[in-house]
Amino acid sequence: MARTTPMAGTGQAEGMDALLDQAAALCHERAVRLTDIRRLVLGLVLAAERPLGAYELLERIRTSRGRPVAPPTVYRALDFLLEQGLIHKIQRLSAFVGCRHMLESGHACHGHVHAAQFLICTRCGRVTELDDHHILHALLEVTQARGFSVRQSTIEAEGICAACA
Repeated sequence: MARTTPMAGTGQAEGMDALLDQAAALCHERAVRLTDIRRLVLGLVLAAERPLGAYELLERIRTSRGRPVAPPTVYRALDFLLEQGLIHKIQRLSAFVGCRHMLESGHACHGHVHAAQFLICTRCGRVTELDDHHILHALLEVTQARGFSVRQSTIEAEGICAACA
């Protein structure tokens, strides 16, 4: 059965702290550091109502810290978070969303294909992450039949969400 995870922020600070603590624990297990700036960027991405671009992140960091941060610092933080699987990049929007699937499940996607599936509303901009194993299974079945080995997959479907319909 498919599980959907809205990408919008919950507005609950304790829930956000738990997600950020889970991210820190995953990083610790991998012997990498979730630095203060990485944690801040991840928190902003997770709390956002819709996917955030790098420049919007820069502005939100400036607002939250009261001073600007250099763009390369944010790009390095985004690269780290992407490498660790803590965020996804929505290519069509050139923007980022948190990987709540990994953070809420409490484990990394080691040992199997990380398949991100997104529903993108073209009216309101909201993004919903799917965790539908049927989609992944169909993709793996087709690609394996052609001798192709999938390591990572991202599916982005654009349309109109139920709230906008």
